[in-house]
Amino acid sequence: MRRSQDTAVAVSDCLMSALDLLNLGPLMDRTQGRPEVIVGLIDGPVMMENPQMWSSAVRYLDSGLAARCAVSASEACKHGTLVAGILSAKRGSPAPAICPECTLLVRPIFPEFVLGGEQWPGTSAHELAKAIVEAVKAGARVLNLSVDLLAPSSGGERQLSEALNYAAAAGAIAVVAAGNQGLVGSSALTRHPWVIPVIACGESGEPLAISNLGASMATRGVRAPGENITSIGADGAPGTFSGTSAAAPFVSGAAALLWSLFPRATATAIKLALTRFQARRPLTLVPPLLDAWAAYRNLAGTPMRA
Repeated sequence: MRRSQDTAVAVSDCLMSALDLLNLGPLMDRTQGRPEVIVGLIDGPVMMENPQMWSSAVRYLDSGLAARCAVSASEACKHGTLVAGILSAKRGSPAPAICPECTLLVRPIFPEFVLGGEQWPGTSAHELAKAIVEAVKAGARVLNLSVDLLAPSSGGERQLSEALNYAAAAGAIAVVAAGNQGLVGSSALTRHPWVIPVIACGESGEPLAISNLGASMATRGVRAPGENITSIGADGAPGTFSGTSAAAPFVSGAAALLWSLFPRATATAIKLALTRFQARRPLTLVPPLLDAWAAYRNLAGTPMRA
């Protein structure tokens, strides 16, 4: 279905607001990404038949779950496609399309079926740990984890911690959605010292009420737009979604652009540019707003490895 001109203008204005809030525009003007920068999308399958998706830059990892959508009505397909569009849609599409020329490595982790008309994507710590290791072994340098953990267990959380340690040792940055339960606290994902936790904010930059908060997120994380974000829908039309799942790929995309512009930078340098050099308020549970241009300027003045 074609959008009206007024609707198209509204989508464009909303998109520019999100990108401007993070100062992402100057980075996107400089690069669309590089194929050697691989972003691991650990999420649902992706509807690649949409002509506005940059399909030539997509690879798939066989996990026993289909990497391409078979059931477009499933929440897994909807979720994976919306997140993928933020990263890898074509420039000029309704989606942010932050780093379309980076390689998107799709490692599906959500089963694709419909339960009672709707099923919210989630996974176990054990399955997520396995997916992280597989994606890193396949070359992922940035991991986007817009996931909820189901039925946490001490054994699964230990495996997840070991998998994130493995990612850190391999030099792969893990960007993690903080969660949408409106809670104060941390999870096995957000408390790990290597990850970048991301909370969601509205157009004003203030945190959404549904976004989880916590001391670990305020210390090591950032916030990014996560309210009514427009991307590529699984049914072929633009779709919108909200929450930390929508916010996380803005940070993953920024990391991928920075690595494309500074290919000799270490994972630690990229991570610190995204987090440490953002202005933090004392005695708060709210992390700073990501400033992608400040991260770029910091890296431009940082000696690179040989």
